[in-house]
Amino acid sequence: MNHTGNCFCGAVELKVTGEPEAMGYCHCRSCRSWSGGPVNAFSLWKPEAVEVTKGADHIGTFEKTAMSQRKYCTKCGGHLMTNHPTLGLVDVFTATIPTLKFSPGVHVNYSEAVLPIRDGLPKLKDFPAEFGGSGEVIAE
Repeated sequence: MNHTGNCFCGAVELKVTGEPEAMGYCHCRSCRSWSGGPVNAFSLWKPEAVEVTKGADHIGTFEKTAMSQRKYCTKCGGHLMTNHPTLGLVDVFTATIPTLKFSPGVHVNYSEAVLPIRDGLPKLKDFPAEFGGSGEVIAE
């Protein structure tokens, strides 16, 4: 299955192919600040499943840490995706790909949450152990 999406102004278009490796919510301060919301919805893809199909010359990158290379449109400022080289995954913002059925499975960095969410999904203190986190689940 393919999904297409674009930045806010449409200058940059991208395509994701197949199924994401994971979907969920991140509550860390960096994601909240970058997204402008109290929580960020993510979809994680293998890099080869993500293709910029238009406007690659309009993509800017902001790298606050080595873990996250945040990509945005230089024309409109619209957020596109975040490359996570240490994880070998790309987070394509779910709002960027509107045809993707968002099926979250987890909350990460819930210890930094500013908006309590009671949805029955696991709430991890930080990241899963396989991604270098503690894997510790915080009770709702």
